[in-house]
Amino acid sequence: MQSSRIRLFVAIVICFALTIPAVNVQAALSSNEVGTHDGYDYEFWKDNGGSGSMTLGSGGTFSAEWSNVNNILFRKGKKFNETQTHQQIGNMSISYGANFQPNGNSYLTVYGWAVDPLVEFYIVDSWGSYRPTGTFKGTINVDGGTYDVYETTRTNQPSIKGTATFKQYWSVRTSKRTSGTISVSEHFKAWENLGMTMGKMYEVALTVEGYQSSGSANVYSNTLTIGGNSGGGSNPPPLSGGGSDNTTKKEAESMTKAGQYTGDISSPFNGVGLYANNDSVKYTQYFASGTHSFSLRGASNNSNMARVDLKIGGQTKGTFYFGGSNPAIYTINNVSHGTGNQEIELVVTADEGNWDALIDYLEIK
Repeated sequence: MQSSRIRLFVAIVICFALTIPAVNVQAALSSNEVGTHDGYDYEFWKDNGGSGSMTLGSGGTFSAEWSNVNNILFRKGKKFNETQTHQQIGNMSISYGANFQPNGNSYLTVYGWAVDPLVEFYIVDSWGSYRPTGTFKGTINVDGGTYDVYETTRTNQPSIKGTATFKQYWSVRTSKRTSGTISVSEHFKAWENLGMTMGKMYEVALTVEGYQSSGSANVYSNTLTIGGNSGGGSNPPPLSGGGSDNTTKKEAESMTKAGQYTGDISSPFNGVGLYANNDSVKYTQYFASGTHSFSLRGASNNSNMARVDLKIGGQTKGTFYFGGSNPAIYTINNVSHGTGNQEIELVVTADEGNWDALIDYLEIK
C-alpha cells in the first residue's frame, strides 16, 4: 500500500509539473548580438566603454542594465527586409509598459531605421537628464499627448549601412510617460506631411537607449501590432494645425529663408529679420481642414508700423501689423485655404525703407 501511494504521489507531481506554463527567458546578453526570440527580433548593441546586459523575456518583454556606457541600445520589435514602405506593411502600433530608471541621458522610445533614404528615427515617450531636440518641424497630437517633431543630421556616424551621413527624425512627447500605446504609423504619416521622407522599412522596435550614462529598465509589456486600424485617430493623422481643435507652432528660424536680405536675429528674440520687399520665410504645412486662425509674434525695429503678408498656396490671405519695437502677437482669424500640403509664406511687400519686420514664430489654430 505504501509503495502504491508513493507511485501515485510521484505521478501527481509529474502531472502538475507538466501543466506549469513555460516562461521563455534567455540568459543575459552582454555583447553585441542580433537574433529572434519568442516571435520578436531583438538586438543588443554597445560601442566601446562601460558595460551592459539584456535579458530577453516572453514575447516583446526584456530587462536591461547599463553602467558608465558611451552608447548602448536594447531593443525588441520587428526587422523588415527593406523592400516595403510602411504603407505597404500596414498600420503599426506598440502597446507597452516599463519600469524605466535612467541615471543620466537615456531614452524610452520606439526606434528604427528606414532606407532610400537612410533615416534613423525615434518616438520618445520618456527620457533621463536630456530631452532630445533639433530643428523644429511641427507638432503631432496623438495617443492622448502632444509630440514635438525635430530633424537632425548625423555626419559620418555608425549606421545599419556602415559609417554614413543620414537624417534623424524625432517625435518627442511633451510630458513623460512609461506605459501606453504608441501609434507608430501616425508618426510616420505626420513626418511625411511635414516633408520628412520615409523610405522602405528596416526596423521598428521598442528600445531603451543609454548615452554616457547608467541605469536600468524592465520592459514588462511590449506588444507590436501590424495591420488593422490606426489607434491614433483620424486618417490622415491629427497634425496640430490640421484641425480646429489643434495648435501648431513654427519657429521662424526653422523656415526656409528667401529674399536678398533675410537673416537670423537674436534680439529682441531668436527669430528672423525681413529687411526689404520680397524678403520672406516659408515652409510646407499639412491641413486636414480648410479654415484656421494664424497668429504671428513679431515686432518692428522702430516705432514705425511693420507689415508682413501671409500667403498660403501662393495666395495672399491677410497682413500682420506690428506697431513698435516691443514684441507682440497679431492674429488673422478664420482664414480659408486649401487642404493637404500647402506652402505658407511670410513676406514683406510694402517696405518703404522706414522699418524692418522682425518675426519670432507662427501659431496656427
